[in-house]
Amino acid sequence: MLRVVFSERSRQQLLELYDFIADASSAESAHRSTSALNKHCRSLAEFPFRGVSQDYVHPGLRTLVFRGRVTITYSVDADTVTILGIFYAGRDWQGGVEL
Repeated sequence: MLRVVFSERSRQQLLELYDFIADASSAESAHRSTSALNKHCRSLAEFPFRGVSQDYVHPGLRTLVFRGRVTITYSVDADTVTILGIFYAGRDWQGGVEL
């Protein structure tokens, strides 16, 4: 099984998403949503290639959609899945990818 690591940017984006949901709804809802998103990201350890290849943007880049509202960008190497970005509600993931 591969290990999953979050880039500094993706960790920041996850915190920003938590704040957005907490402001719009509640801290409990934000915790529930971001915990589920974190679990979804970590499940890539078992099935890392289930996302869509985005080689036309950058070789090795993949995306996975969570609950129809969040796009997760990531890459896979021999032993690690690296979460590169977490983009909520249609934000431009192609312009926001940092490798």
